[in-house]
Amino acid sequence: MYETGSKSLWRRMAALCAAALLALTACVQDAYAQEKTVIPLGQAVGIKLFADGVLVVDVSSLEGISGKSPAQKCGIKEGDLILTFNDRKISSTEHLQELLRQNGDQPAKLQLQRGQEVKTVDITPVCAADGSVRLGAWIRDSMAGIGTMTYYDPESGSFGALGHGITDVDTAQLMSLGSGSIMETAVKAVKKGERGDPGELKGDFSVQRDVGTVTVNSDGGIFGTVSDADFLAPGEAVPVASAEEVKPGRAVIRSTICGDEIREYEVQIVKVYRDKDTTRNLLLRITDPELLQTTGGIVQGMSGSPILQNGKLVGAVTHVMINDPAQGYGIFAENMLAQAG
Repeated sequence: MYETGSKSLWRRMAALCAAALLALTACVQDAYAQEKTVIPLGQAVGIKLFADGVLVVDVSSLEGISGKSPAQKCGIKEGDLILTFNDRKISSTEHLQELLRQNGDQPAKLQLQRGQEVKTVDITPVCAADGSVRLGAWIRDSMAGIGTMTYYDPESGSFGALGHGITDVDTAQLMSLGSGSIMETAVKAVKKGERGDPGELKGDFSVQRDVGTVTVNSDGGIFGTVSDADFLAPGEAVPVASAEEVKPGRAVIRSTICGDEIREYEVQIVKVYRDKDTTRNLLLRITDPELLQTTGGIVQGMSGSPILQNGKLVGAVTHVMINDPAQGYGIFAENMLAQAG
């Protein structure tokens, strides 16, 4: 059966329009991929994070008080986030201690977050022999340390660092972010990594000024906005490689292991893992003799060091192998930027 002339013409026109639209979409996507550039850094920074509430790092009985502690009685667990006390939002450990002092041993209500669940529990604090008011929970409200900035996007003023999230040292849970900042710092010393004993970068940033805010703490890194770009080392923007472009072979990382000097060091990408839901997309081996001599390989504080291959940002260093500090892992830059939003 043959179509009439007008009907056939309309079908051909529709097909041509659809093909043109698909071609245009592909061109726009290709152009966006080609145009996406950032400045790879490798600059050491101080990082401060404050929790959205206070994090419970341990629950225990109370000395001099028989039976279970108030925290144990109401079911508080390690890793819980205490959000409010009698409907007042908690801003710090000191704030909670003051609210407890005002409340004394009267019944109270706590709002807790456990994973994605938020619930309210009844609790009756107790007065200790020294006059303090206790719950029987060890808490923490902030963390600080040194990390490495991976990239800076001059178009948006945004940055990415670490390549993995900041977790609590006791609970290993991703820290719920209330606020955070980055500060200027200089690396003062290096503890060399050895088999079974990871090394670290050491610096002092306690008297330095804030130069940016942290707004995201995710599995793929910390992200935020630079408020004073003058502190950034100069550099040229490079394209961000897609995961498919990354291949085993030679590459370089940029890192700061002395003072504020950023250097490039030779590495080998040993293996590429295509899983998008991980911070361990790349298996790396440090091959640079100078870096191996100074640090033993990858040390704590180097997380976020940008990985470049064929003139593109392909990823960031994330982890060190405890039993072989010359080896470690990296995340795809593509995955990292996706988590930045």
